[in-house]
Amino acid sequence: MMIMDKVKLKFTMAAGKILNEVLSFILFTVLDVLDFLLCYTYRVIDFIVEAEWKSCYCSSAKRAMTSSGTILVSESKIVCLTSSSSRNKLQLEEISDTLYTRSSLVSEVSKSTLKLENAATTVKRGTMCSTFTVNSPIVEMLQGKIGGHKSHSVPRWSDCDCKTCNAWSNSCKDSLFVHVDGAKENVQENVIFIHGFISSSTFWTETLFPNFTKATKSKYRLFAMDLLGFGRSPKPNESLYTLREHLDMIEKSVLEPYKVKSFHIVAHSLGCILALALAVKHPGVVKSLTLLAPPYFPAPKGEQATQYMMRRIAPRRVWPAIAFGASIACWYEHVSRTICLLICKNHRLWEFLTKLLTRNRIRTYLVEGFCCHTHNAAWHTLHNIICGTAGKIEGYLDMVKNHLKCNVTVFHGEDDELIPVECSYNVQSKIPRARVNVVENKDHITIVVGRQEAFARELEEIWKNNSTSSI
Repeated sequence: MMIMDKVKLKFTMAAGKILNEVLSFILFTVLDVLDFLLCYTYRVIDFIVEAEWKSCYCSSAKRAMTSSGTILVSESKIVCLTSSSSRNKLQLEEISDTLYTRSSLVSEVSKSTLKLENAATTVKRGTMCSTFTVNSPIVEMLQGKIGGHKSHSVPRWSDCDCKTCNAWSNSCKDSLFVHVDGAKENVQENVIFIHGFISSSTFWTETLFPNFTKATKSKYRLFAMDLLGFGRSPKPNESLYTLREHLDMIEKSVLEPYKVKSFHIVAHSLGCILALALAVKHPGVVKSLTLLAPPYFPAPKGEQATQYMMRRIAPRRVWPAIAFGASIACWYEHVSRTICLLICKNHRLWEFLTKLLTRNRIRTYLVEGFCCHTHNAAWHTLHNIICGTAGKIEGYLDMVKNHLKCNVTVFHGEDDELIPVECSYNVQSKIPRARVNVVENKDHITIVVGRQEAFARELEEIWKNNSTSSI
């Protein structure tokens, strides 16, 4: 009987896998066509509503010339921007190729509109202008930066215009929204919390912060910010949401104004990438590094890291559901914009319905965090941070291993279907001193939500064992 049961189980699993493959092929072929159609639909609507044509990453390459500055382009990746009107050179992180190279049935059939031409750079000697070929939306955003144009504080028609989402537009400060809790006087330690993709500071402030002991709050100053483009932080339309932009805003909003000289870091998912980059940039002041579900997939030899990362986190499969959602967000620029239009622009309605249906029995901070962002912010952050840094993470981990003295602790939910547990062990393989804790019966979200009191105690123990420096 046991042998028969095993055979039946194997047969059922094989049948389920085949069904998933077939349904995925059909559904994602339909989505390929839908995204193609939505591309032209949004072009027309954008022109009618905003009185100008808006480029997208489906667009063919664009030849552009600037006289106010120079853009250096290498293999379709912008690495440096110099403005003649500024004393300083604005450095840009490389733009992920996954923004404009995502193979699909429609892209293969319609190469003329959906494939990016190979970049070419021609510098005309004797004149301070640069002629180049690069993807249209990148050109338009960078022309705004070169020309010194102010950030667009007016939301696009498809983005939410409520006070919560746009509070930053009425402020003279160009900084992130930062929630500060804990010690106000005689601060002994600082802790920086970095949330994950399409989330906000409430992921920490509504879960962990209320569960820290009084002793902890009298000693530690706790910072939880909304990342650039999310929550109540600025959501500039022309930003490319690169790694450099995210790090600069964290430094300008937390480290500099609060004079933070040393700190612990706690980060979740996408935030782990920012945490590693921040730690490498400030190696002498990081006192402990706690990573939750770090997305580290070492690319096989011969594979392009960015494309491999995209396929791992967004496998174009209908199941599991969280992978299906990630696939839509990552592969479809216009389908994902439609979802943002329906969900994010109308987030107040969804919050009301959630409260009504649950009779106010649950708090809606996860809904708020999920909804308060723009499509431009989510699209570029997903590609330029998660996918675009895939080739850099290994170097970051080597730096942490060889040049940082702080302890590294990794937590991962055993049932995480988006970022598998192997990612944490991949981190440990690069940093042998890293301690990996796999939490049973927890997934990508419930690694914190639902066990916040236990996790608060674990963090307090980590900080206690690494508290030897001054602030």
